[in-house]
Amino acid sequence: MPFRFEPRSHLAGAAGRTGTIHTPHGSIQTPAFIPVATKAAIKAVLPEAMRAAGAQALLANAYHLYLQPGAEIVEEGGGVGQFMGWDGPTFTDSGGFQVLSLGAGFKKVLAMATEGLGNDEIVAESKERLAQVDDDGVTFKSHLDGSLHRFTPEVSMQIQHQLGADIIFSFDELTTLVNTRRYQEESLERTRLWAERCVAEHRRLTEARGERPYQALFGVLQGANYEDLRRKAARDLSTMGFDGYGLGGAIEKPRLGEIVGWMTAELQEDRPRHLLGISEPDDLFAAVAAGADTFDCVSPTRVARNSAIYSRFGRYNVTGARYRRDFSPLDEGCDCYTCTHVTRAYLHHLFKAKEMNAATLASIHNERFILRLMDEIRESIDGGYFSELRTERMHDYYGRT
Repeated sequence: MPFRFEPRSHLAGAAGRTGTIHTPHGSIQTPAFIPVATKAAIKAVLPEAMRAAGAQALLANAYHLYLQPGAEIVEEGGGVGQFMGWDGPTFTDSGGFQVLSLGAGFKKVLAMATEGLGNDEIVAESKERLAQVDDDGVTFKSHLDGSLHRFTPEVSMQIQHQLGADIIFSFDELTTLVNTRRYQEESLERTRLWAERCVAEHRRLTEARGERPYQALFGVLQGANYEDLRRKAARDLSTMGFDGYGLGGAIEKPRLGEIVGWMTAELQEDRPRHLLGISEPDDLFAAVAAGADTFDCVSPTRVARNSAIYSRFGRYNVTGARYRRDFSPLDEGCDCYTCTHVTRAYLHHLFKAKEMNAATLASIHNERFILRLMDEIRESIDGGYFSELRTERMHDYYGRT
């Protein structure tokens, strides 16, 4: 089979597990973190450095690649993996997050029209709303040049088939925790209907493009913090024939494990589950225990470009004065290129001097930190000591258990 998931070890008393995702471009050992190559590039880092850091797969963004350089260019270049010089498995998201978040003037904070505000809409302060949702799809203006575009479930599938990733996601509507219960229900039904259309178009394109490697389609589950809506979304999409699932939408962080658990309890054991947009250590432990298999997030490189460094004993800013003459590695015991070749003092200097390779070295380390943590989590489940590892890492990183 061109795509399949094989569960291996199970976490005693919890939904967590290890396993293997098989794709046309290689296998992924889970749980796994998937670094984000938004525009077919990890910012400031070459693909070969990501491979050396332990990355098993990369995730690119359909919205950004659609706008620039265009999905047809990526297709002519051999698909997103070949286009960016990466020979391993690839993911692309549907573009829905960016269409709706950037369209509302937000990045991480998403907004939609709400019943509580009548006909008004939640939009970031001093921003123009660039996206409008209807039952058929989303009309939006490009954040690059203001040009008008439209995404429907069919268009998203067509773009992602052109991009050629091994794993793609269905088009969904995102809401926030600010939205009313009534709007969450309406949105969930809209996303369910869009999922059906994605499946139909995916099957049509797969048959029409039979000479291409198979692309696995993951359905995206929404429902905010409502247990009945999350479970309903999981039950509804589990009947549609998806190859796996994306656990998405607005989630209250202190309840992340609980909410993920609602969804995984309703999903098939032999399908992988990808939690979208998560990378903090406590969130990773909570979500793995609740049954999530893979994760992606831009945070490791985003904070690295602003001189924030992950370490076993917490995050710190290397531009602080105390690091000017600190000739120790960024993180004692880390085996990444940065930690084995340069010091905190050198990286402090590079950021102060505004050298471009400051971002490169910091990003390599932060990505390796999260990738290595996922390796440790996977080994701890197979070895039967997940709880002990979680307690130790939470104590060291946050000063708590």
